[in-house]
Amino acid sequence: MSNIVLSVENLSKQYRIGEIGTGTLSNDIKRWWAQIRGKEDPFSLVGQINDRTQKAESEFVWALKDVNFQVKKGDVLGIVGKNGAGKSTLLKLISRITSPSTGRVRAKGRIASLLEVGTGMHPEMTARENIYLNGAIMGMTKQEISRKFDEIVDFAGCALYVDTPVKRYSSGMRVRLGFAVAAFLEPEILIVDEVLAVGDAEFQKKAIGKMKDVSSGEGRTVLFVSHNMESIEALCTSCAVFKNGTILRQGGTKEMIELYLNDNRESTTQRLESRTDRKGNGRYRITEVDVCTNGQVTSYLKVGQLGKIILSISQKAMIKIPISISIGIHDSKGVRVSTLSSMFFPETLTVDRSFKVEFILENVALYSGEYFCNVFLREGENGDIVDWVQDAFILRIEAGDFYGTGRNNILQNDKFFINHKINLV
Repeated sequence: MSNIVLSVENLSKQYRIGEIGTGTLSNDIKRWWAQIRGKEDPFSLVGQINDRTQKAESEFVWALKDVNFQVKKGDVLGIVGKNGAGKSTLLKLISRITSPSTGRVRAKGRIASLLEVGTGMHPEMTARENIYLNGAIMGMTKQEISRKFDEIVDFAGCALYVDTPVKRYSSGMRVRLGFAVAAFLEPEILIVDEVLAVGDAEFQKKAIGKMKDVSSGEGRTVLFVSHNMESIEALCTSCAVFKNGTILRQGGTKEMIELYLNDNRESTTQRLESRTDRKGNGRYRITEVDVCTNGQVTSYLKVGQLGKIILSISQKAMIKIPISISIGIHDSKGVRVSTLSSMFFPETLTVDRSFKVEFILENVALYSGEYFCNVFLREGENGDIVDWVQDAFILRIEAGDFYGTGRNNILQNDKFFINHKINLV
């Protein structure tokens, strides 16, 4: 008997840009008529690849195109790729939240999915009611759910609020509850999409431990999507790298992580102004990043010395708004090691023109090596995202004399809050 529990065969998903369905009733009928006659979808012959760096040349786009893979019982498959690579679309198709345009998914047993904060949770119902509802949807009896109830509540840490409507929960509490429900109700296939990033470090450690138990101890299958390569490496038995809606490669976890990071390095060298894989309303746009030391633009900063990171920001709409600007610094495995942000300071940045922002690092406190940096621009502290570019630039750090001993030092702490100032230019 085959131990393949999940098989994805020629799976594709096409969307009409800005539309639902094919856009017209007549086209929907043409698709339906072809389907019942066993003919090829007439709209599968049009459309372009899901490359967000290219200008649209068609009104259709393939979010996924001809994806094939199999997962065995007890395996943990890591799925990595940049934003828009098709990862979440794939998981929605496997979870049957949406249907494929072509191809099919074959799965043996129950599937439990945790695709975003609050997935499967009715906000007006209590945690107790949601646990029983989700179990019933998965085909479990009330007695089966009751046997797992205390474990779920204990893992989620919500015993005090088990009879409180979920809409009163913080995003972290909803993630803990959603994960506990998905993991403890004994699905044959558990799907987890990035949501662990919302939880604190203690919960992430517990969740990864539970997924290991589910796969190795209980022989269940896990599909795990994350931008944190440390978690992928710690948990997954194999890995698939997605790019532009297709699988770039699939294989051993360490090898695939290296492939993904190298691909990121290549895209990060692209001029920031021309990057189209960004989010936000576009009222302002971060167009250039300069790393400077001793008043000169350089390719690296040195441990223990003064340095600057200068963001050039252009105005795209004639409007005066308060903004906050942040740089997230991540190591090669996607772990956040520090953040530089205007939100750490009491002064509000309010501008009505193109401008530059200097982040002044008075004493660079990072291990030597390469760091991938995200740049983030928001209206105020909690308003709309204005501009967000993942892996906008690489920050290179060289060894230096942090402690003033006259020789290069190895820093002793694991993570740092880097002391910095911010100037509006």
